[in-house]
Amino acid sequence: MASEAIAASASQHTPSPTGLAERYALALLSIADEKRQTDGGALDRIAADLDRLLAVWREDEGFRAFIADPRLSAAEQQKAAFALLEKMGISGEVRNLVGVLVANRRLAALPSVAAAFGAQLAARRGQQSATVITAHPLNDTQRAQIAARLTEAGYPSVQLAETVDPEILGGLILRIGSRLYDSSIKSKLQRMQYAMKGAA
Repeated sequence: MASEAIAASASQHTPSPTGLAERYALALLSIADEKRQTDGGALDRIAADLDRLLAVWREDEGFRAFIADPRLSAAEQQKAAFALLEKMGISGEVRNLVGVLVANRRLAALPSVAAAFGAQLAARRGQQSATVITAHPLNDTQRAQIAARLTEAGYPSVQLAETVDPEILGGLILRIGSRLYDSSIKSKLQRMQYAMKGAA
């Protein structure tokens, strides 16, 4: 069963993935590759379904609160998540992925898994990808501004993998290749704290 394959692949230790989201993303990518043998459009369909889910997550505060709520039981999460997927016309592999995340109490990782899948797919297609961590979801204007800045810096046509981490407070952290740009408020406060300790 596909959901068992996702769970098994995601739990195996492999050198490539660097975290939970990457393991689930690589497991789903592996399943997509298998599906492509009989369904040539499987990979694009799965990527499009994940993009649609990411769009809902970015635009719908209620959905963000729902997937991040640890008080909900697995049964409650599954019922509500599957109802949304059915309404959106999303089935198959992405539905199985959501089912596995719910069963493993990892539904909050769904946006990170979707972003990691997009980054893996971009790398496979020879596109550069950048990971952007913000305290709140980006809107279209901010996304366009980041893309423009990356183009100015010599990184045109970069695929953005977005992650939200409220702990950075504000600003953003951008990772592209081996380069890391950290303009988060949390880091600025830490630097200020270190400077003040040094002056004392």
